[in-house]
Amino acid sequence: MCFKKLAIVFLLQLSFSLCNGQSVLLTHGVDTSAGDGLTYIITTSSAVYYLEKEGGGLSSMMDRDGIDWIGFHNKKGSGWKGEYRGFPNAIHRQDGNYFHAMNDGTEPSTSVIEIESQNHVRIVFTSNNEQWQGQWDFYPDRCDFSMIKVSAGYKYWVQYEGVPGGEMDSTDFWYSSANTKKHPIEEPFFGDLPAPEWMAFGDENSARMLYMLHHEDDEHPDNFVSRPYMTVFGFGRQNKETTSKFLSTVQTFSIGFVESTEYSVISQAIRRILD
Repeated sequence: MCFKKLAIVFLLQLSFSLCNGQSVLLTHGVDTSAGDGLTYIITTSSAVYYLEKEGGGLSSMMDRDGIDWIGFHNKKGSGWKGEYRGFPNAIHRQDGNYFHAMNDGTEPSTSVIEIESQNHVRIVFTSNNEQWQGQWDFYPDRCDFSMIKVSAGYKYWVQYEGVPGGEMDSTDFWYSSANTKKHPIEEPFFGDLPAPEWMAFGDENSARMLYMLHHEDDEHPDNFVSRPYMTVFGFGRQNKETTSKFLSTVQTFSIGFVESTEYSVISQAIRRILD
């Protein structure tokens, strides 16, 4: 689906929700841009999220202009161009493969809607081996993902693998809690982000940025590398090996848009989430 059509979908859904006094609206449908997977569609004043019902991960995340900052597609063999993308992409070869938009390697989960109100939608996913649970909370300004059950003896990471501004290119950049410097997208990051742990991605052609926030501070490595067609940023990640996952307890993470590209504005918006 082209950006223009996505923008129209966003505006229609947003108009409907606002007319009915809702700032968070849950509907059901398919993500045509991702390969027609069945999804929960959560429309807020800042974004539209497509949460796959079988895989338990985000396949698309549209901004106010109808641009998708994830760009998942389930075509086998598409790799960085589609099938690897998503959020949180958390469980990889650790007592299963769960909470990723459904590709050839993802195993299914089941879901239950626990809260559906005007300002809050909660959906809980349980892996088909019943050893993992992921909780999704959607608010007007952001989405929270919490790993609320961890398979004993196993570890996970939480990742944003996507396309800032709709396409991965040299106009992309990132900020983080490590310093106030604006970094080109080609520059990697290795190490433990200082509290509050966050990283934000932008595009020179966009007036907004997408951020990821880890609510709990830790001393585990966080890692960002750019690929030819997508970002790879992970909390509790050192590299792509199965032994490089470090998270093993209940943790919460946020993802959302900030309508600014100024470091100070983004930092303040993130700190308000934790207040």
